[in-house]
Amino acid sequence: MPQMKLGMFYWQCGHHLAAWRHPEGIADSGSNLAHLIELAKLAERGLFDMFFMADSVTWWRGSLEAMERDSYSTWIEPFTLMGALSQHTKHLGLVCTATTTYDQPYLIARHFASLDLISGGRAGWNLVTSGNALEAESFGFEAHMEKTARYRRGREFAHVVRGLWNSWGDGAFVRNKASGLYIDRTKLNALQHRGEFFRVKGPLNVPPSPQGEPVMVQAGASEDGKDLAAETAEVVFGAQTHIEPARGFYADVKGRMAKFGRDPDSLKIMPGLFVCVGRTRGEAAARYEVLQDLIDPVVGLQLLSKRLEWDITGCDVDGPLPELPHDKINSSRSKLMYDLAVREGYTIKDLYRHIAGARGHCQIVGTPKEVADMMEEWVTMKACDGFNIMPPVFPGSLVEFVDLVIPELQRRGLFRTRYEGTTLRANLGLTRPKWS
Repeated sequence: MPQMKLGMFYWQCGHHLAAWRHPEGIADSGSNLAHLIELAKLAERGLFDMFFMADSVTWWRGSLEAMERDSYSTWIEPFTLMGALSQHTKHLGLVCTATTTYDQPYLIARHFASLDLISGGRAGWNLVTSGNALEAESFGFEAHMEKTARYRRGREFAHVVRGLWNSWGDGAFVRNKASGLYIDRTKLNALQHRGEFFRVKGPLNVPPSPQGEPVMVQAGASEDGKDLAAETAEVVFGAQTHIEPARGFYADVKGRMAKFGRDPDSLKIMPGLFVCVGRTRGEAAARYEVLQDLIDPVVGLQLLSKRLEWDITGCDVDGPLPELPHDKINSSRSKLMYDLAVREGYTIKDLYRHIAGARGHCQIVGTPKEVADMMEEWVTMKACDGFNIMPPVFPGSLVEFVDLVIPELQRRGLFRTRYEGTTLRANLGLTRPKWS
């Protein structure tokens, strides 16, 4: 039986759009460090592979009317948070987002290498090319970089970062007090990079960690994104909502790896999964409906506009979606959402209610057995290698998953009963990739 991998996807207050309004929700979740530490400890109790945190580098996501009602507006910067969580956990992987469009490779390489070192080899970098066009103005640009250029920059960025992470060969740090030799310079690999976007001289001034280099994580689903994942990623967070498209995505991405000289087992595909679980189906459904009834229509329309990358706030919510323009920064995920609405005959209101929890990812509302059945089917049918779990409300929904679903998966031999190692690579079953 294949052993699935699990990430705990943190989203402020919880993944449901109305989580902060729920009676059990922690409204100041994004700035409450004690609460975040407890979530990490809970994820480690559940033997999750990683604590994953997304990010945006701008406050702006749409209209002021909607944003004044939205909990996802301010939060602790993820990299800083991961450093704090590393001191309160022992096995849990610590993965967060950093953009290749508005950052520099030397700084990203240095930051994540340092996190990897202080956590004992548990860091991972989620590479994004910044899908939010509004981020441009936060960095003084008049327009967002065109999509194909962002991916060219992202590919070069990843290459430079990995080159810097491989600055030091095994045994480079001699630290011999008797001879006075601190570094064996024959094991120094000083990067000399000159490319389209970057000129970078190594080496990195951070020594390697126990896992060698941080784990590379990505979430792109476009043709450019799948190529980038096949070339550089070790974990991919997918967004397929049904098993057959997920199987197609799985086969597509893994099938592209051979041209880059990579083994398909060196990449774990883990789609997002929103889970609302109860001891009975009725209990689970009731919990979900409580959240659905708390959705603010203004925020619902804003969320849908953001996910579609097209403003629909003036449209009739009881009518169908208008046809979307396919410009250069329209994403594969917006197309998935549009196709879902057409396939299911959803109105605009139906669609924003549908994505209020999972935001375009797969979701399930049911008993522990029903949740485990679905997860088992996806893994055994090669639709994924595991999941990035999206609890509706923190902390209660995570507690329910750990206490109800994890034991069911363990009884079926689908999930670990103890951590395999102390590094993120060891727990994911990944070896350090070769660098050339």
